[in-house]
Amino acid sequence: MIVPSFTFFATAEAVSLVGATPVFAEIDPASFCLDPAAARAAVTPRTRAIVPVHLFGHPADMTSLRALATERGLVLLEDAAQAFGADLGGAAIGGLGDAAAFSFFPSKNLGAFGEAGLIATNDPRIADSVRSLRAHGSRQRYVNTEIGYNARLDEIQAALLRVKLPHVRTWNDERRRVAAEYTAALRGIAGVTPPSVAKACTHVFHQYTLRISGGRRDSVAGALEGAGVASQIYYPIPIHQLPVYADRKVSLPITEAAAQEVLSLPIFPELSTADAREIARLVRAALADG
Repeated sequence: MIVPSFTFFATAEAVSLVGATPVFAEIDPASFCLDPAAARAAVTPRTRAIVPVHLFGHPADMTSLRALATERGLVLLEDAAQAFGADLGGAAIGGLGDAAAFSFFPSKNLGAFGEAGLIATNDPRIADSVRSLRAHGSRQRYVNTEIGYNARLDEIQAALLRVKLPHVRTWNDERRRVAAEYTAALRGIAGVTPPSVAKACTHVFHQYTLRISGGRRDSVAGALEGAGVASQIYYPIPIHQLPVYADRKVSLPITEAAAQEVLSLPIFPELSTADAREIARLVRAALADG
């Protein structure tokens, strides 16, 4: 199964847990999502599926990946954990592949109070399988026909998500407002690349992730911390370089360069315009000092 290496470990972990082999492919350096050309190059007779990730809330190039999957007879599974509400060409992500996985972890754009998630699919066979697997491999109580999981969404989390769901569109709009403030304030700085949005994409900015070249990323993060502003590095180690997969000896220079340069600034709907501008000023000041 072809997966990007620049993502949270769970993407590859899920592949390994079902006994398949994750095959790591390069990302597009602008969107951080799986590069369709790299995915095509990674296809072999053993390939069964492609698992693009809509990273940081930016849709992957599902048009190209869908064409590749159809041409080669592959399953296309969306990792939509970070992208609830994003769309591509007016079509909502989560409905662009054969199935999609969403996360409602509390930090997500639509978050529960604990662990929660959702599988979306238009395929009745997949839907039936998921319903069985989530309840210990059972379609009828006490009649277990396969090895499954205890993976049901509990009623409290479901009730909370139903209350929050009508507000997600507005919250995503506010995230885009914050992102626009950052981008306007940080545009034109040498060695700094604000996130871009591909044509026909609606980005929901689960994260606002800069690229800072020249080995200055860590000094900027330190300066922000010193000013009381939290930032994060998503992700400091590509999955193919983690100990669990390090024996693969894979080389992905674009992915590895991204891991050395990315820095995610605070972003949430309630972040004021004034605070966003101040955070951007601190980034500019840190780069000027460096």
